[in-house]
Order: sequence, then C-alpha cells, then structure tokens
Amino acid sequence: MNSDKQQPAEAPRSKAYTPKKGRPTPKRKEAQAHPGTFQSRYASDEAFLRNRKMRKELKASMTKEEWKAHKKAEKEARLERSRRTKEGMDRGEERYLLERDKGPERAYVRDYIDSRRYMNSFMMPFALILLIGMVISSSWPEISYFISLFAMAVMIGLAVEGVMLGRGAVAAVRDKFPATAESGLALGFYAFGRASQPRRWRSPKPKVAAGDYIGGKKKK
Repeated sequence: MNSDKQQPAEAPRSKAYTPKKGRPTPKRKEAQAHPGTFQSRYASDEAFLRNRKMRKELKASMTKEEWKAHKKAEKEARLERSRRTKEGMDRGEERYLLERDKGPERAYVRDYIDSRRYMNSFMMPFALILLIGMVISSSWPEISYFISLFAMAVMIGLAVEGVMLGRGAVAAVRDKFPATAESGLALGFYAFGRASQPRRWRSPKPKVAAGDYIGGKKKK
C-alpha cells in the first residue's frame, strides 16, 4: 500500500476565474486618488458609488449597439461642454473663469495689461532666438561672447520691465479699488504672467485694444 496521501484532483475552473495578480487590490480611496481622475478632485465616495451602480444598471438594460451609441452621445456632450466653457472663459464670463482670474480686480489688471505693449510679450520668441544663437555659437566660438551679452541684456530688460509693469498694475488697482483686499504681490505676479503671454494666446481674450487708456500713469 502506498503510504503517500493521494492529492485530490483539481476542480475545473469556470470561465469567470481570475488568476491572482501577485499584488493586493488597491482600496477604493487609493484608486480614486489617482491624479487626473474626476473622482479624485470632485466626487465624494457616496456619489461615486451611486453613479457607478447607476451606470452598470444602465449598461445592463441596453444592447451592445445602444450602449455604444450612448457612450458616443456622452462624448459629444462632453466636447460641447468643453467648447462652451472655453468660449465662456475667452469672453471673461465669471462662472467659467479659473479661480486665479475671478474678481473685478483681476479683470481690471487684464485690461490694464492688454492696453499696453511690453517686451515681455515677446519672451518666447526671445528664448527661441537665444536657443538658436547658442547652437550657432557652439560652431563659431568667436561670436559666443556677443550672444552672451545679448542674452544678458535681454534678461535684465525683461526683469526690469516685469517689476515696473507689476508695480504699475498694482498702483492702478489700488486707485480703482481703494478698499480691495487683494495682495499687491499676487496682483503683480498676475500682471506679469499676463504680460509674458503673446496677446493672441491670452485667455480670457483681450477686451481692449493696445493703446487704449485704462488707468494708471497716462502715456504721452
């Protein structure tokens, strides 16, 4: 008689069997905390579970073709909402704006900056020119000295102008809104960030033309 115990035969596995992943399944909160997900920013646990259950029930009640059509309609609706939001943001409508752009003081800063021309608006072209110059100077070292001087002059000019436009914007806001609670440093950085973008790339879109008098020290 064989002393070894006979191993029981392994039962056949169903098609629903899922092999072990080799790692623990993440908790719901960990999964929802994944960067970039909607749930990680807005939805509560209860709302997420409720919406998930409703979506499963909806999918079960539809045929495969109906579900594909439903998802296509959802995608089109999302794109339409994104389009309306972008257009509203470009128009400067308060409900569509980011938190950094909200408030009458920020709107006034935008008009103040958009009514003037700044070297900082050409920061990106300057950076591209400097990059090309650095590539050229690697082949012709004799001109690298002049390129370095040019780069230094540009950076100093942009920095000085940035400080001046920030102070000018803050002074104009203080004159327009004497009781404002906005920080001068925050307004100055906001003005600098606005001015450092090319005019056609700015959002909200400019509402005033360059050269219009908005406030602050009037140009002669």
